[in-house]
Amino acid sequence: MAETLTATRAVFDVEKVRADFPALHQEVYGQPLVYLDNAASAQKPQAVIDRVRRYYEREHSNVHRGVHYLSQQATDAYEGARARIAKYINAPDARQVVYTRGTTDAINLVAATFGRANVRAGDEIVLSTMEHHSNIVPWQMLCEATGARLRIIPIDAHGDIAYGAFLSLLSERTKLVALCHVSNALGTVNPVADVIADAHARGTPVLLDGAQALPHMQVDVQALDVDFYCFSGHKMYGPTGIGCLYAKEEHLEAMPPYQGGGDMIETVSFKGTTFNTLPYKFEAGTPNIAGGVGLGATVDYLRALDMRAAAQHEAEVVNYATERLLDVGNIRLVGTAAEKAGVISFLVGDVHPYDAGTILDRLGIAVRTGHHCTQPLMQHLGLPGTVRASFAFYNTREDADRLVEGVRKVKKMFGA
Repeated sequence: MAETLTATRAVFDVEKVRADFPALHQEVYGQPLVYLDNAASAQKPQAVIDRVRRYYEREHSNVHRGVHYLSQQATDAYEGARARIAKYINAPDARQVVYTRGTTDAINLVAATFGRANVRAGDEIVLSTMEHHSNIVPWQMLCEATGARLRIIPIDAHGDIAYGAFLSLLSERTKLVALCHVSNALGTVNPVADVIADAHARGTPVLLDGAQALPHMQVDVQALDVDFYCFSGHKMYGPTGIGCLYAKEEHLEAMPPYQGGGDMIETVSFKGTTFNTLPYKFEAGTPNIAGGVGLGATVDYLRALDMRAAAQHEAEVVNYATERLLDVGNIRLVGTAAEKAGVISFLVGDVHPYDAGTILDRLGIAVRTGHHCTQPLMQHLGLPGTVRASFAFYNTREDADRLVEGVRKVKKMFGA
């Protein structure tokens, strides 16, 4: 096993990978940039930037139905990207991959369609304490409209869901379990395979917010047997304003359209409208064509990497950074689950996270501060927020060292 792991590590050349990301090679306030805000948005490889540029320079036209050359080129690029995205997550069919503006839009789509068709007064939707606002607010809106209610899975002191409590929440009233695959604020990797199996045993479908998972691991939607999987391009090294909803075909066929307009229709008259086939009935209007093409280039880039070696490298850097931060002293880690991905949330003594983040910024270190769009979680923890250093496979031990040096300066400046 040791020989295998060593060989895997050797495959991943972090300096070669860093050379693919032009944004990493710049100075901020006269300091080399250390980018540790990847959970908010990851940087883009040159191959993705070039592909989007080529689309705008050489291929731009509206997709679908156009008979001229450029429209056919754009359509082929856009739909070809969808097919490659579907293959990347092992979707059975590209028709089960709906382009959206991102994870938030995908979750709202499910709430407005599946939710509208299936949730009634007295029904329940199960979420966890650690959810992003995007996986809370749409369900609150649905509950307000229908008379359903939310049931919340508690978490333990480490940031893991209380699994026994989750099982006790499932009942004949549960219409959906909606859970983050990986927590954006804590880094917790939830036991989603077990969640799905136990929910399905009771006839309950599951939606996973995969925004923070796909940048760190390979996801197989068929192996998971998940009903709905939502993700964003910009978290996984792709363009902003583009993402996807994967769903099982039976759900998509039964769900009503999300929005009305062009491209989602088959026929329109003033007497009525018939809707397009999957996935187009959920894609009204001119889409983010460049975003779709760019997301296709992103999965091409990721497929060319050894993602197992990349994930191993990233985990080693995160573990190294965690150990070095704890050596600083008077550092409180927020989120210490045994299974974590990419995130270190912490507090420096009693220094306000915003103040710590501001000092780190002046040292060229980009971190995120605040509640991370998880206000209910922060209320549960009794915190105003945290400093969040979030890592990608292009981060290095040197980045971790710079972070630790910066935190030491924060401590010294504030006497923490």
